[in-house]
Amino acid sequence: MKKHKRELRLAACLLALAMCAALLCSCLHTGKADSYTAAMPVIVVGSDNYPPFNYVGTDGAPTGVDVELATEAFRRLGYRAKFVTIDWEKKKELVENDTIDCIWGSFSMDGREEEYHWAGPYLYSRQVVAVQSTTKPEELFLNAEQNGLPRLRRLYSLQNRDLIYTTLIKGYADALAAHESAIRQFMKDYSVEYRILDEPLMTARLGVAFAKDRSDDLPQQLTEVFQEMLADGTVRQVVSRYLDDPEHYLDGLEDRTHA
Repeated sequence: MKKHKRELRLAACLLALAMCAALLCSCLHTGKADSYTAAMPVIVVGSDNYPPFNYVGTDGAPTGVDVELATEAFRRLGYRAKFVTIDWEKKKELVENDTIDCIWGSFSMDGREEEYHWAGPYLYSRQVVAVQSTTKPEELFLNAEQNGLPRLRRLYSLQNRDLIYTTLIKGYADALAAHESAIRQFMKDYSVEYRILDEPLMTARLGVAFAKDRSDDLPQQLTEVFQEMLADGTVRQVVSRYLDDPEHYLDGLEDRTHA
């Protein structure tokens, strides 16, 4: 009986030692990983608050579709991404004077091809028009042809995301135009309902903008990493965590990586 108890105690001690060893190894590996990440050269990514692509999470850290994609893409290239909030209207100035290394925040490449050195596209985004449901503007837009639309009486350009939606809610504007994903995110966050018109204004390619005179090949390397991440399903996985129907934003991009 005593021998049996000693054997049980010995087995318990050995199990405890094994668990401690495993925990120690885990901590050492984690420490090495953290140390390795901290030693990586930093890439400063400039963006603004634009859910679900880039925003501050409940833990106070940047999060969102673009944050996750940027973190993983630059990690694969041996860099550590650092996210800073910028005045979006000054983005070109900031990237050209090296305050930031790149602009990444649901940024449309179309029509800006000659302004920046681009990496991408990594996603597509529809630019759409939305009207508040069950309102007179909705009725007018639903019968646009009969009502002589689209002819704009007045156009407001607003930088602040919340003000854009406030102008519609308060009736200062009849409709708003923005990325469809941003409109749907606002509807979800604030429990409001807009009607998004079926016909998009355009389908935009989303990319990462570097200074036009950048001399290294980092933009090209990043484009190649996007192709890898599209092919191995990483982009789809990230998008699925934030947006419904990821296929809507990939629009065949994955297939082209296999062509």
